[in-house]
Amino acid sequence: METTWRRWAYLVLGGALLVPFGVLGSALAAAVPGLGMTAQAAVIAATAAVGLPVAGLVPAVRVLELAATRELVGGPAATLPPPAADPAWPVRLRAAAWFTGHVLGGAVVSVASIAVPAGGAALVADATGGRPGPARAAAAALAVVVGVAVVHQATAGVGILVARAAPAVLGPSPAERLAALERRAERLAERNRLARELHDSVGHALSIVSVQAGAAERVLDSDPEFARTALAAIAESARAAAADLDQVLGLLREDEAGRSPIPTLDGLDDLLRRTRSAGVDLDARVTGPLAEVPRPVSTEAYRIVQESVTNAVRHAGPDVPVRVRLDAGPDAVTIEVANPLPAGAGQAAPGRGLRGIGERVTILRGTVDAGPRDGEWRVRATLPVAR
Repeated sequence: METTWRRWAYLVLGGALLVPFGVLGSALAAAVPGLGMTAQAAVIAATAAVGLPVAGLVPAVRVLELAATRELVGGPAATLPPPAADPAWPVRLRAAAWFTGHVLGGAVVSVASIAVPAGGAALVADATGGRPGPARAAAAALAVVVGVAVVHQATAGVGILVARAAPAVLGPSPAERLAALERRAERLAERNRLARELHDSVGHALSIVSVQAGAAERVLDSDPEFARTALAAIAESARAAAADLDQVLGLLREDEAGRSPIPTLDGLDDLLRRTRSAGVDLDARVTGPLAEVPRPVSTEAYRIVQESVTNAVRHAGPDVPVRVRLDAGPDAVTIEVANPLPAGAGQAAPGRGLRGIGERVTILRGTVDAGPRDGEWRVRATLPVAR
């Protein structure tokens, strides 16, 4: 019932939109002296016949029609996406046809909503010869109720047709669908990028802090100096995590001024130093001119090393030695991070970290291989350098 009345309101709204065109036609007819009633009616009709399609070509009209259709018509029309800012002409023509039909059909429904119940009451009055009495009043009331019911059922039928036709007429064109898919893909890519940044940066810091805290607790009484060093390293790792988190929050807020610098291979020494300060036996060898690596490649390479070392510490433990090899060559940056597999370890399912590494490598059209090799868990990535 509520849906039918909402659709009736949508149709009546269309009828109300005919009023400005009628006023304009009346003004044009009055400007020509000597026109009879028939000629004036013809001028008004011609004004509406020309003005409605022309007004429907305006992109804003389609926006309003889509909004009204989603809110009042419902059904299949409720899922219509927002329109493009500058639709193509075939889309505008369809919108103009819809707008014209909406206004003219709404005018018919508006007139019928008044005329049918009133006409039924008038027929009752004629049939009873104008004689007053309870029977005549009851008959007139019944005629009004029947008239309203007829209009209601007719509106329900028309509303169903409008709801089914709206997606085909007002729906997005292939170009708009493609643009919507591209926007969705961009949003998903941005969300995945932010998730990778949070996972790799904050996850690394938390893993290192956990190792450092555990080491400090074990030697707090026997080696206070080492415990103080571990606590200082915890504070440094926390500051680095806060800076990385600030960077991600700056991306979310689109705040250029509030962002921290994105880490690159220039900060690799600090990363390795913080990892060693956690008590990790880290054997690192870095070769090649890191400063000449393009910034996008340098950023992703840094994150790949960070995540690979984090995985080694998290899954193999801080007592397992980790080997890092990075070579910045003229054509590609090659990264290899390996650690001995713990006893009884088998093939592990890829986690978020490995998936993130794969996504970073894919973005740069590189290659990555991760898995057990000769008793080690090894991650080897190659990132091409575009000069």
